[in-house]
Amino acid sequence: MSSFAVYPSLRNRVAVVTGGASGIGASIVEHLAEQGARVGFIDFDRDALGQLGAGLKKKAAQVHGVVADLRDIDALRAAIGEIRQALGPITVLVNNAARDDRHTIDSVTPEYWDERMATNLRHQFFAAQAVKEDMIAQRWGSVINMSSISFKLAQGGMPVYLTAKSAAIGLTRALARDLGPHGIRVNTIVPGWILTQRQIDLWLTPEAEADLMKAQCIPERLYPPDIARMVLWLAAEDSRLVTCQEFAVNGGWI
Repeated sequence: MSSFAVYPSLRNRVAVVTGGASGIGASIVEHLAEQGARVGFIDFDRDALGQLGAGLKKKAAQVHGVVADLRDIDALRAAIGEIRQALGPITVLVNNAARDDRHTIDSVTPEYWDERMATNLRHQFFAAQAVKEDMIAQRWGSVINMSSISFKLAQGGMPVYLTAKSAAIGLTRALARDLGPHGIRVNTIVPGWILTQRQIDLWLTPEAEADLMKAQCIPERLYPPDIARMVLWLAAEDSRLVTCQEFAVNGGWI
């Protein structure tokens, strides 16, 4: 039996998770489904999306995956509409999708800047815009935006990504103020270095991990479920008056 919390208020809630087919997003989808939520998830990786959905449906989870490129706002809106049609009015949104590709200052063109902002920031606003009427109608909602410890650390080698992830906090604060009178909460999670398979394959070296363990107050690896469990609390009624806040999940790195 799991020693982690159960949230009765999440049962039958309809949640949408962007970038939900792999990594942190897939863990969020799995954890919400285990709580009895009806979960829609959006991703452009058709194979990963299908595999996750098939596995969860075998466990009798109520899930609905949609293939879409979130850089295309019309496609994003259509995907959210399909999820609403399949599962019902949406009251939880997890803006998880992002890519932390490395790049130099000199390599950034106006076109690359716009594409990276579309990949890492723009869809967060338009996803919230697309679900807000459902939440307003029910006088209840939770929007959870993902930021990153990287901008707080002034990490080098990906300036556009850091800009987008810092802006996610500004977006949270703006939406929290405008949507709060309708009973809608908006918060940000700021993950540390979460060891998804992508992170392990591309960037984890013995030297990097040794430095990480020295930097964190608790010298343990963080994995996607550590973020998913924070999402559960923010999505549930347990956090009913928590809004306009940032929650760092990073082992005490900063």
